[in-house]
Amino acid sequence: MSDADANHKDTMNDRKNINKTHLEENNKNYNKRTSFKAMMGYAKPHRWAFVGIFCCSLLGISADLLQPYLVKIAIDDHLAVNQTSIGFLVQLAAIFLGLAIVSFIFTYIQNNLLQHVGQSIVSRIRKDLFRHISRMSMSFFDRFHIGSLVTNVSSDTETISSFFTQVLLSLIRDGMMLVLIIFFMFQLDPVLAGYSLIVLPVIAVVAALFRRMLRRAYQNARTRLSRLIAFTAENLSGMFLIQAFHQEEEQKRRFKEQNLLHLQANIIQARSNVIFNRTFDILGNAALVMMVWLGGRAVLGESLQVGVLYAFISYIRQFFQPINQITMQWNTFQSTTVSMERIWNILSTKPEVADPKSDVVTSINPRQVMGQIDFDHVSFGYLEDRPIFQSLNLHLYPGEMVGIVGTTGAGKSTLISLLNRFYDVNQGSIQIDGTDIRHIPQHTLHRIVGLIQQEPFLFSGTIIDNVRMFRQDITREQAMEACRFVGAQPMISRLPQGYDTRLSERGSGLSAGERQLISFARIVVFQPRVLILDEATANLDSHTEQLVQQALETVSQGRTTIVIAHRLSTVMHADRILVMEQGAIVEEGTHQELVAAQGIYADLYQHAREAGKPSCTTKLG
Repeated sequence: MSDADANHKDTMNDRKNINKTHLEENNKNYNKRTSFKAMMGYAKPHRWAFVGIFCCSLLGISADLLQPYLVKIAIDDHLAVNQTSIGFLVQLAAIFLGLAIVSFIFTYIQNNLLQHVGQSIVSRIRKDLFRHISRMSMSFFDRFHIGSLVTNVSSDTETISSFFTQVLLSLIRDGMMLVLIIFFMFQLDPVLAGYSLIVLPVIAVVAALFRRMLRRAYQNARTRLSRLIAFTAENLSGMFLIQAFHQEEEQKRRFKEQNLLHLQANIIQARSNVIFNRTFDILGNAALVMMVWLGGRAVLGESLQVGVLYAFISYIRQFFQPINQITMQWNTFQSTTVSMERIWNILSTKPEVADPKSDVVTSINPRQVMGQIDFDHVSFGYLEDRPIFQSLNLHLYPGEMVGIVGTTGAGKSTLISLLNRFYDVNQGSIQIDGTDIRHIPQHTLHRIVGLIQQEPFLFSGTIIDNVRMFRQDITREQAMEACRFVGAQPMISRLPQGYDTRLSERGSGLSAGERQLISFARIVVFQPRVLILDEATANLDSHTEQLVQQALETVSQGRTTIVIAHRLSTVMHADRILVMEQGAIVEEGTHQELVAAQGIYADLYQHAREAGKPSCTTKLG
């Protein structure tokens, strides 16, 4: 390649990099505008309240700004010409008192209106955000950390609340005050007013110079806070494991690092604010000195009245007050734009698994479902270049109990995730009673398919609440009958308040088996036609496992049941057992048939017996 060709290639690469940088910058600006516009859309229903806020601000500010003008009249038209009387002073005091009362009343109404509107807007944003997150596909939670989502719902919405209750108030009130001050200054002396406005371009230049620095500082601080919260949430969730492996000191060290990074980001943020705000203080004081010098010379030259100079200096002091207030809110505004982008990033994310469109939706009565399940040529992978299933075929018959065993990574849980439609298949289809599950509304599908996981999740609330999942259309008697049906009644009767015993987060205070029994009762209440147990007995002792086994036999009657098992004893009595390996079904049959086949299952069973586990409770994987 010649030097000219090499130079040309380098030039083209530079242009591509520049174009890429410009494209990324344009995308950031577009996202910023879009997120701000979306958040402002929440203010539209309150437009008449904002009109009221504007009117109250106008009246309150006018009452404040008339006071220096009254002093000017008193000095130039009365004191300077020795026309004073007790009546005039009483009249002036009464007017001042009236203006103060008017200012107080309308400022009070304005603040209350704005707080009500701001809190209502943020409440709606928080509600929409939580509802949107709850509708997202499981792949969404693979990409977004729980700690970050908690920050979005709590901290970021509070920042937006500060925007509506502080920044917006400053823009309305201080912006209007600035305009009215300029009006009054031009009424007093156009020349001095013109000199005062010289500082405005300087303010604009300073704001532009500080803008990027402040934004970077606030974005970094928010990111560090999100990571700190995520780290804390993760450690609290895994505290048992941390203590079991004596990792307290290591986690303290890692927390200290995260906390130090957050501290440094906050210090940089505070330092930027101080420099920014003090710069404006210097500008304000410089402008005041200039006005006193120019006005003083005019008064000495008898081209300006003393009352006018007094009023002008009062307005100059007030002139920089709203500017300073607006600039002080710049940090809140910067933080708000970052929070708006983060929230909009969530709200604009579309679920990868969506309800079917009206032209393909299939209406199914969950109570009439037979339970035929067909996996037809299913291909799927969480990553495109790493498929888990390739043209998988599997057929389950109504009322059949099927056990699935295999080593870790064989695809057992992925199979269940696809049936629950937590993810959509890449190719092929999954059908229930001949209907593609992609054509069934998700709320209907989740009434058809019931899932019991290895770690049943219980919410803060009573046992009755957890059995009926807080649904008031399910009666207390129905929930109690479900508990008796699965054999949970003796356990619940031993609790202090019985069915009204309040459980803490995740049902702490109950054993793993007791939590599983409650999850079985939940299944009975909601009566799904297809039941899935995803390693539901993996963490249970042998006695508790027998209780859960009895509950399983009771609940599975008349339902198509899929049991993913670590323990062979859980699936030995299944109608059919599937052995999975690397995303494929490599063996299939009853327990006796698979043992006789002398294959993978027989090796697992033999290993369990040799290990001295007559109940075959050896875990796989």
